[in-house]
Amino acid sequence: MVDAANATRIHLGFGPLGEDLVASYIGSGAPVLIRRALGTDATDAQVQLGLEFFLRHYFKHMLDKTVLYPRVREALDELREARVPMAVLTNKPTANSVAIVEGLGLGGHFFRVYGGDSFPVKKPDPIGINTLVTEAKASPEGTLMVGDSHIDIKTARNAGVRACGVTFGLQPETLVNEPPDFFVDDMRELARHVLLHS
Repeated sequence: MVDAANATRIHLGFGPLGEDLVASYIGSGAPVLIRRALGTDATDAQVQLGLEFFLRHYFKHMLDKTVLYPRVREALDELREARVPMAVLTNKPTANSVAIVEGLGLGGHFFRVYGGDSFPVKKPDPIGINTLVTEAKASPEGTLMVGDSHIDIKTARNAGVRACGVTFGLQPETLVNEPPDFFVDDMRELARHVLLHS
């Protein structure tokens, strides 16, 4: 996403930004990312052109550098074997999200992948979690949201479900002001926690 945002800036005649700065803009969906990445000097027309370019570029290159964090696959395999229903809820476009999940070989792990265009509103609105809870025939108290940013934790709070924060990912530093119910450093810890409490 950082590379695609900088490619967008270059395409529109702006210079690239530092990776950490661009990464801090991620989490609220592509339109917000591009608005922030282009800055206040960009016109609305440039932002719209930038968004269109970004989405095309990102879709073509999104798996170039995308890899799973260490031990994520093992944890997801363990949860799938235990028949724990899992889903993805992201603010990325749905088509991109499905392609990433499939490209990483995880398509069979999740019963649903919802993106930022699946509903009229994005996270932190609770509509996505509420829909998934219903589809999984689960209960809010039996549902756990796992995330690496304050937006994920706010989403969980808005839906009345528990929240787990990971200490790795794009924006774990934002969890200081929006603390989850608990943290994990390793996704295998999460798998153990879920299996112990299910």
